Amino acid sequence: MAGRKVLIVYAHQEPKSLNGSLKTVAVEELSKQGCTVTVSDLYAMQFEPRATRNDIVDCLHNSDEFNYGVETWEAYKRGGLSNDLIEEQKKVQEADLLIFQFPLYWFSMPAIMKGWMDRVLVQGFAHEFPNCYDSGLLKSKLALFSFTTGGSKEMYAKGGINGDIQYLLWPMQNTSLRRKGRRCCLLGPSV
Repeated sequence: MAGRKVLIVYAHQEPKSLNGSLKTVAVEELSKQGCTVTVSDLYAMQFEPRATRNDIVDCLHNSDEFNYGVETWEAYKRGGLSNDLIEEQKKVQEADLLIFQFPLYWFSMPAIMKGWMDRVLVQGFAHEFPNCYDSGLLKSKLALFSFTTGGSKEMYAKGGINGDIQYLLWPMQNTSLRRKGRRCCLLGPSV
């Protein structure tokens, strides 16, 4: 791992939480291994999760009918995205490994992290249609989910009250991590 660049996208309100501790340990251990580690602490940054017209800083491609996907794609191509998105995209571009650290909320990642993905991983930057999983910047990136569930292993097993964790993870893994290296780390009850 020496010499690798790692981006940790971290979404938890409390630095003293298990998620906060996992993020801290990851930074320490990866740094010891010679990695350069950058953390995007979404709550500390007060990251705006809403995808709005404010994400485009110059004129709209079609001012008569706003289509976020089309507008951000066109803005990306001409360098017209907002500065916060450009800064996060630079972090992603420089990273060899992306680690997403978060608690599982209502069977998904927190809204602030989903908003980060919606706003940062726009078409043109992270993927291209129609082969979105096999094209774009992310196809050569390694990624890892490290998260807590707030429940026991049995709760997320086949036949468990929350259902098989693999079914819950499928949409997250197959939209954001369906690239070269898909990994997942499941941690138990504390959030």
